[in-house]
Amino acid sequence: MSDVVVTVPRDRWSFWQSEGDLPGDAATGDEYGFWVSTRPDIKPGERVYIVAHGKLRGYAPLTRVMAQGGRFALCRAGGAVACTIPEPIPGFRGVRYRWWDRSDETPFPDWRRP
Repeated sequence: MSDVVVTVPRDRWSFWQSEGDLPGDAATGDEYGFWVSTRPDIKPGERVYIVAHGKLRGYAPLTRVMAQGGRFALCRAGGAVACTIPEPIPGFRGVRYRWWDRSDETPFPDWRRP
């Protein structure tokens, strides 16, 4: 399994939350993409985890990877889940692969708050 982890920059956090189909939202049928510069080894159904403000905030199942102009969109639709792990995660550029065990994940009801 190739779940990936990406960071939403602090100054983009509010904008990212405004997209929709977030944890707790009903699925709209819309698709959203998180743009990266290199194509990670990930397949539809695997997880794209989001880090912001030094914490894991949750994940969404990948629907597809779309290539455009040398960049790649990790696409998601409904089904996002808010969760975290008991360790801080400093922000980073690019994509990393999940390094923790899924059993370490716990619900994160306050995921929206920086």
